[in-house]
Amino acid sequence: MSNQVRLFCILNDGGNMENIENIKQETLQAIATAADMKTLEEIRVAVLGKKGRVTELMKGLGALSIEAKKEMGKSLNILKGEIEKALEGQKEVLEAKELNARLQSEKIDVTLPVRPENQGRIHPVSKIYEEVVAIFGEMGFEVAEGPDIEDQFHNFNALNMPANHPARQMQDTFYIPNPESADFDDSFVVRTHTSPVQIRTMEKNKLPIRIIAPGRTYRSDYDATHTPMFHQVEGLVIDKNITMAHLKGCLYDFVKAFFELDEIPVRYRPSYFPFTEPSAEMDIGCKKSKTELKIGAGTDWLEILGCGMVHPNVLKAGGIDPDEYQGFAFGVGIDRLAMLKYGIPDLRTFFESDVRWLKHYGFVPLDESSMTGGLSNNGGLAR
Repeated sequence: MSNQVRLFCILNDGGNMENIENIKQETLQAIATAADMKTLEEIRVAVLGKKGRVTELMKGLGALSIEAKKEMGKSLNILKGEIEKALEGQKEVLEAKELNARLQSEKIDVTLPVRPENQGRIHPVSKIYEEVVAIFGEMGFEVAEGPDIEDQFHNFNALNMPANHPARQMQDTFYIPNPESADFDDSFVVRTHTSPVQIRTMEKNKLPIRIIAPGRTYRSDYDATHTPMFHQVEGLVIDKNITMAHLKGCLYDFVKAFFELDEIPVRYRPSYFPFTEPSAEMDIGCKKSKTELKIGAGTDWLEILGCGMVHPNVLKAGGIDPDEYQGFAFGVGIDRLAMLKYGIPDLRTFFESDVRWLKHYGFVPLDESSMTGGLSNNGGLAR
């Protein structure tokens, strides 16, 4: 006789205490040996369903004396609780068993190559990030990082930007209230550049310094060449006897390597940045037409980055003696580099999550950028 048949026989017996114990033992045994969810549900209905034996016994409590009702009710409640606990436990076991069987039958070999039409693509921003890191890594630069949410000291004050500086105005900067202070000067900002990483690096006072700081930056702007969030990389070199010549040589080697040209015309125009003095903007030679922009020899110029010698006030804010040390800094937009190198006309498309766009401009995975193996790996360009 099967456990289920024996169970139904016992459930048809009278409702005395001995039968309750028998119901318990047989039900728990049947639950423990239930091989699938269907059998487990049949047991639950037979015992605890609307017409289940335990339910019927509980309905019959009204015909008993007060004392008998207390004793029988207590026993039935305990029985019901134990059966429900056993049902839940066995349900978890069977569900895990079914899941494992599914995983086993539906498993795929993840080591197989992806079909070319379904292969993912590396975003151009990620590719440019790798290229920039590879170039400056070859020059001995280290990658430094910092928080996206900054205090105003690191984002503005330490970079020689006074309280009335235009860059600190509400229309340009995203401010975040400080819950611990009502003073506006204590509020936080979503960093407007990666320059705060330079200050944090200087505060560590590990000289000499040679770092690049790539990362996200945020400003209140949106058009074909500006977005509220964009990517930037800044460089910082601090040592004794650093000159403008070192800066120019470093950046010249960078643009040659980045655009993969043997020679490229460059020029520097005087400019103004509060954190550098003297300051300059670097232009590269190009040839412009209505339909094409070609980097290299030509009659036109294209501004590509800002740079200069670190301002003495910035060195002081970072805890460095400007009479003994000096250095240079530069900053360039990663998104703009991608637009120039790979002919992407609109910056806004970088962030629209369009798979068709990524398939056209993206790169095949695993084509890593290196100075020895090649930067752009144009054979890996999806288009």
